[in-house]
Amino acid sequence: MLTLLLRVLVRGLLRLRYRIRVSGLEEVAARGMRGILFLANHPALIDPVILVSELHRRFAPRPLADRDQINVAWWARWASRRARVLTMPDPTVHREAASRQEVEQALAACVEALRRGENVLIYPAGHICRQRYESLAGASGVETILRRLPEARVVLVRTRGLWGSMFSRASGQAPSLARGLRKAVLAILANGVFWSPRREVSVTLHEPSDLPRAAGRAVLNRYLETFFNQDAPPHTYVPYTIWERGGTRVMPEPALAVPQGDSAEVPAATRDQVLRHLRELTGRDVIREDDLLANDLGLDSLALVDLGLWLEAEFGFALPDGVAVRSVRDLLLAARGNIVAAPAADLEPVPAAWFAAAPSAAPARLPAGQSIAEVFLNQARQGPERAILADQTGGVKTYRDAIAAIEALRPDLARLPGTHVGIMLPASTAAGVAYLAALFAEKTPVMANWTVGIRNLTHALDLLQVRSVLTSARLVERIESQTGSLEALRERFVYLEDLGRRLSALRKARAWARSRLSWRALRAARVSDAAVVLFTSGSESLPKAVPLTHANLLTNMRDVCRAFPFRRDDRLLGILPPFHSFGLTCTVLLPLCAGVPAVYHPNPTEGGMLARLVEAYRVTLLAGTPTFINGIARAARGRELDSLRAAITGAEKCPASLYELMARRWPQLKLVEGYGVTECSPVISLNDARAPRAGAIGKVVASLEWALQDVERGGRAAPGRPGMLLVRGPSVFGGYLNYDGPSPFVEFEGKTWYRTGDLVSAGEDGVLTFVGRLKRFVKLGGEMISLPAIEEVLARHYAKPSDEGPVLAVESMPQELNPELVLFTVLDLDRGEVNQRIREAGLSPLHNIRALRKLDRIPTLGTGKTDYRALKDMLGAK
Repeated sequence: MLTLLLRVLVRGLLRLRYRIRVSGLEEVAARGMRGILFLANHPALIDPVILVSELHRRFAPRPLADRDQINVAWWARWASRRARVLTMPDPTVHREAASRQEVEQALAACVEALRRGENVLIYPAGHICRQRYESLAGASGVETILRRLPEARVVLVRTRGLWGSMFSRASGQAPSLARGLRKAVLAILANGVFWSPRREVSVTLHEPSDLPRAAGRAVLNRYLETFFNQDAPPHTYVPYTIWERGGTRVMPEPALAVPQGDSAEVPAATRDQVLRHLRELTGRDVIREDDLLANDLGLDSLALVDLGLWLEAEFGFALPDGVAVRSVRDLLLAARGNIVAAPAADLEPVPAAWFAAAPSAAPARLPAGQSIAEVFLNQARQGPERAILADQTGGVKTYRDAIAAIEALRPDLARLPGTHVGIMLPASTAAGVAYLAALFAEKTPVMANWTVGIRNLTHALDLLQVRSVLTSARLVERIESQTGSLEALRERFVYLEDLGRRLSALRKARAWARSRLSWRALRAARVSDAAVVLFTSGSESLPKAVPLTHANLLTNMRDVCRAFPFRRDDRLLGILPPFHSFGLTCTVLLPLCAGVPAVYHPNPTEGGMLARLVEAYRVTLLAGTPTFINGIARAARGRELDSLRAAITGAEKCPASLYELMARRWPQLKLVEGYGVTECSPVISLNDARAPRAGAIGKVVASLEWALQDVERGGRAAPGRPGMLLVRGPSVFGGYLNYDGPSPFVEFEGKTWYRTGDLVSAGEDGVLTFVGRLKRFVKLGGEMISLPAIEEVLARHYAKPSDEGPVLAVESMPQELNPELVLFTVLDLDRGEVNQRIREAGLSPLHNIRALRKLDRIPTLGTGKTDYRALKDMLGAK
């Protein structure tokens, strides 16, 4: 009875917007109503709802649907259970091996359902149309089912009239089912419910007698395409309200994004690598540029997904959603980085509460408190309804919302074994909430860096006997698609999605009530002495565990607020992952503790999206590495960055080209470069925001003492000469955990100092200039040769602002006596010309490059820094 009522309700609601005509239904039913495989085209996200509502009374077909579309909301999950929907992951999104197995299991479930006499509805393309015409390319689902069940009845279904609806990709952007339904409800209400303009929709059913079941995938898919694309209507817009002018009209078709450029310009090494991989994948000896990957080389849809993963792993270029790589020529251009992304998806609307969060332009300061937890609560008490966190997934969160989430999560985290809990999350509202929930659960948060590889990640967690790691299933899937299986760590993962689903209504109600009535339980929490454990990058050795106390972090945040004029009406864009010390202190903890609203995005390499977020959220402050800020600046269009007043950058030397770009396009924006290390919480020095000095790293923050030590003689470095930077003060950590290597501290002039490992020089005014890591110097002919200095000279000639990542790096051979210098590069360079550039810069012949190594890409860490350890390993392997 409930199913009948649901069907009647859905059909009635659909008819408020659509005028639906169905043909061929009686003819199919006359031949029987069991064991039918319905194959449908897929012009829009709404057509499965239409088809199931029309077919359910006679056939009750079980649709095969994308798991993510089902999980958009509780009502979608409930309705799918009523319709007995079969689910599978989208392999273009969930790209790990486990999801491939789920796809195979879903197809096997379809076969078993057909054998039991049930009816199944599938979409052969596996996704909604990206253009007017359906393209099956290498889709193999139908072939797989018919190979296992060749006698199955097949009925083709062609839907017309939905190309151009808000649920289609006719706009060139990926649609959202939830957002589309909200818009539809508002439009229907605005029309007085019954007077909405109707979109004409036709559904044609046809049971073919000449279906080429055993002719192979290519022939079968062409047959289906011919049926689906017969008289395909153009992109048609139908007004949503009776008040709109212009009426129903044909709109321009979306352009298909493809890699651009001349394939003759693809470097020979890249070309050889791509063709060699295709030969191994297909077993063919001859591969031509005009070969189509699906039709000519026979690659099915899963193989094409694997090819995209290989492309990203080998060359560092991910294929954005909507970019078509159809031929070998397209693949060659994509491997070179000639990718023009499809139009970006619409941003979720920014709630008005976000813009009401600026009480004044007064300086932002940390309130009193001895721990992160206490300072956070004291700041929240000053404005509990102020918006403080935001992202495109979780929306906008006020302090009270954050406290409610902490109260809801805290009991589950308190029950986790051990005193430490891992947190493996990208920049997001969830990361800040998870960190605070762990603190209030009386655990020590351990920030897990997934970019260092499974070996280093496992080492880091084992070092502290971390048995539970808070993370996201989506993030784990993404990591596995890029770097390989995390199976060895899977039993430690605690997925936030699972915790959220297990929260009872009573637990949520209690958390909501406590966030509004009393924070006494949170104030009573006995937080651990260590506020967090971070890890060194692992660029030169195995990661070391760096415990930072509450005093370390609070001192550093107060120093930063004194050095930089944060205001309460600022809005910050956070892009660095919280395992990065700069990301944790300056983009997670400082906003929460100082009351500066922060909006987050999990991928710091998506420059175009980040620029749009700056505009949409009216961001005034940006914090990130020069690599990521450069990506945003290059991708920004028009006036997207006009709201920015400053960009704080660190973690690597900021190139002169970025200063020049910012000054030329956004003269109102101050690029403020600083310097720090994880062991110092992390900021050590910061430029004056009023008049930042290009190329300098500013003055040392107020709480730190500092000295420059001559690395040769051991005494103070002479004025104006570079020296080893030593620091001491309350933001410096107390020592590595579970570490038996050499002490990071040294005795100098009767005091104990932290030895940063970095060479800097100081001007008469105390402004520091970064010279380089001591480990990035080699001794040749009695001189200390700076490898970064060589890189800087060569970058001025060979690097361009448009480059995706570093294009060159200099390392030395592993021998101790007179090691040769090696230039790694992605460019076609001549060693003689390179050395001529070095001499023209005034460097001695000792700086000359002795060997040149061509790479497809320079290896980088998750922060965008060059991975010199990987380069040293290459030289050691030789």
